[in-house]
Amino acid sequence: MFAQLKQFISGAQILFVAFGALVLVPLLTGLNPAMALLGAGVGTLMFQFLTRREVPIFLGSSFAFIGPIIFSMQTWGQGATQFGLFFAGFMYFVVAGLIRWRGMGFIHKLLPPVVIGPVIMVIGLSVAVAASGMAMGQGGGKQLVPYATSLLLAAISLATTIVVSVFAGGMLRLVPILSGVVVGYIAACFLGVVNFEQIINAPWFAMPHFVSPEVNWAAALFMLPVAIAPCIEHIGGVMALGKVTGTDYTQSPGLHRTLSGDGAGVCFAGLIGGPPITTYAEVTGALMITRNFNPVIMTYAAVLAVILAFFGKFNAVLTSIPLPVMGGIMVLLFGTIASIGLKTLIDAKVNLMAPRNLVIVSVVLTCGIGGLMVQVGNFSLIGVGLVSILAMVLNLVLPAEVPEDPQAEI
Repeated sequence: MFAQLKQFISGAQILFVAFGALVLVPLLTGLNPAMALLGAGVGTLMFQFLTRREVPIFLGSSFAFIGPIIFSMQTWGQGATQFGLFFAGFMYFVVAGLIRWRGMGFIHKLLPPVVIGPVIMVIGLSVAVAASGMAMGQGGGKQLVPYATSLLLAAISLATTIVVSVFAGGMLRLVPILSGVVVGYIAACFLGVVNFEQIINAPWFAMPHFVSPEVNWAAALFMLPVAIAPCIEHIGGVMALGKVTGTDYTQSPGLHRTLSGDGAGVCFAGLIGGPPITTYAEVTGALMITRNFNPVIMTYAAVLAVILAFFGKFNAVLTSIPLPVMGGIMVLLFGTIASIGLKTLIDAKVNLMAPRNLVIVSVVLTCGIGGLMVQVGNFSLIGVGLVSILAMVLNLVLPAEVPEDPQAEI
């Protein structure tokens, strides 16, 4: 009994570590936070079923989809966006099948760092304007919160997140986003910009609001390539976790199983209206500190996430967080995503003086950040989806760099 209680507490701790990032994505994109909790909880349980509960992973909302979701919601609406996110989950099965069939070498050839790096940078930088607008209290072309108040709140949430991530120690260092949101929210309460009426009127228990997906192939084809970067992120996350626990999960249960489990969770989250889910580095960090590698703690974390999805007042508190508080977090978050893309290029020692590499990176960044759109009839491709395809095509078409022969000049 005591051992089960200990595992339950460890599971609650995992959910606490993942919570800030988990609910941040729906709050930024206009999706339902309750559905994010439900999608993460059920998605993690599906992952555990497909991986025979061998891997201590909790799946939470993916930051890689924030920009594409915002664009898709504005362009096609929520129902079509959900269908697109459901369709994006099939990319995981495609990558899983390729790994099962050809091994990791094929994936590295198709998606080398010179392709993945700039695409990740576009994921972060393509919505930089939205982050700045939210930090200034602007949304939908309107000033929703007074300008001076907005900047103050954004600065408080941003400063808190930075201080915690840089100077805090122990478990606190794993929750910089949650810390920034909490401190920013408290400041917003004192400044009188929190609407408490919706919290008071919300029921204690409520069924999460379900929006039916709408078949829209333009949204589906837009979202499908976006999943490439999270697939690669998943592989890296599983390998990093293996180094922490001393177990090679690429062999058992195998990357094809972990990717399939993640993909099943993404499909489920898309169907119910939650954001796609992915592995969390914060959770791996928590495992490093606690040294508790029992996958059952992820089961407890997943069940708790599902339970929280049905607390009406809790979700009302989440949706009452003012826009500038979220904006302050976004300023750091999107820059961090772009930095990960840059780190991918640096770690792989990609030579940007080589014309081939320079062409790929330049075209991806300019087209992605500039908002280039390719439209044929009712079908359109823009943003991460477009540049993912561009990067892969350029990588396959352009000739590989031929190393210079040191004897040539002699």
